[in-house]
Amino acid sequence: MQRPEIDQQVTFLYARDLAETAVFYRDLLCLPLVLDQGSCQIFGVTDTAFIGFCRHIDPPASSDYVILTLVSARVEEWHQYLQQHGVPIEKPPTFYEKFNITHLFIRDPNGYLVEIQTFHDPVWPAVGG
Repeated sequence: MQRPEIDQQVTFLYARDLAETAVFYRDLLCLPLVLDQGSCQIFGVTDTAFIGFCRHIDPPASSDYVILTLVSARVEEWHQYLQQHGVPIEKPPTFYEKFNITHLFIRDPNGYLVEIQTFHDPVWPAVGG
């Protein structure tokens, strides 16, 4: 028997304040709120990848255990966009030779590190193929 298909992916994280979290992910990062379950809100990252924030799950021992990475070929443009919206930048766009990436870091309202990153390695799967 072959492994069954995986159709979508959702990562769930604890949220201290769902309203503040929604402002960050829905209004600032422009991720659509695809499902509001009351104590959980799920945002679309792509057509098949989602991130959910819930009040009813236990918080991590430290928010530093989580890095939420959003992959974009436009890290510099994200940097400008985030600066225009007054978002504190933890680390500006930087080329990291060890992993052949360019990335920046910000923090969300829950203290999670959010990385916006470009893979320069041609082995990384391109969008749509």
